[in-house]
Amino acid sequence: MSSEMIDIQTKDGVADAYLARPDDSQRHPGVLFIVDAFGLRDQIKGMVDRIAAKGYTVLAPNVFYRAGRAPLLEMPNLDDPAQRGVFFEKVRPLMESLTPEVIERDGAAYLDTLERLGRGPVAITGYCMGGRVGWRIAAAFPDRVAALGAFHTGNLVTDDPDSPHHSADRIQAEVFLGHADNDQSMTPEHIAAVERSLQQAGVRFRSELFQGAAHGYTMADTAAYDEAAAERHFDELFALLQRTIGS
Repeated sequence: MSSEMIDIQTKDGVADAYLARPDDSQRHPGVLFIVDAFGLRDQIKGMVDRIAAKGYTVLAPNVFYRAGRAPLLEMPNLDDPAQRGVFFEKVRPLMESLTPEVIERDGAAYLDTLERLGRGPVAITGYCMGGRVGWRIAAAFPDRVAALGAFHTGNLVTDDPDSPHHSADRIQAEVFLGHADNDQSMTPEHIAAVERSLQQAGVRFRSELFQGAAHGYTMADTAAYDEAAAERHFDELFALLQRTIGS
């Protein structure tokens, strides 16, 4: 397997990204990996490598590239309320900068890169806010995205008229939602609403609660990490990829 940092030309600038793929001359199915709010870092690269080792070309862009190249922020001790508060004061504006219009422009460039380096249609896997970003890309480019996995993803359902769940009818991908337990950004009411939207849209999907797993359960560099839930996530993701884009 080979891996490298690459640059992606977008309509708004140049996004740095981590790319991993099997070390051969074949074109492999593409997987777009959308990071959580902590950004592109070693933890993400390790997860990307594991997916690529199964026979995929995997791209993890620094979605916050407008603010600088990754890593943008040093991971603090999130158990310390003071450090956590300061950290999220820096992260929040980065997240808010990812408007639906920005996500769509960037998503086109990411998909173009994956289709050039691998082969399409592409699958998306997203984590925390990355699942929400992935949803918007899948809705914007339904003929280019065959699968969407969203893990411990919050705010898919909001009071905003542009809430992601309202665009379920634009998604053609197969969807897997792996919800965190007791997640205030994805309550049982939210889960029911997003499931209802997907059902009404005729989307093929599964929506499952990972009982006992906190928001962020896949990320081994955070206190929320749950090894059993993280391994279950990989099992579900690999099954989704095999069903939709092969290997």
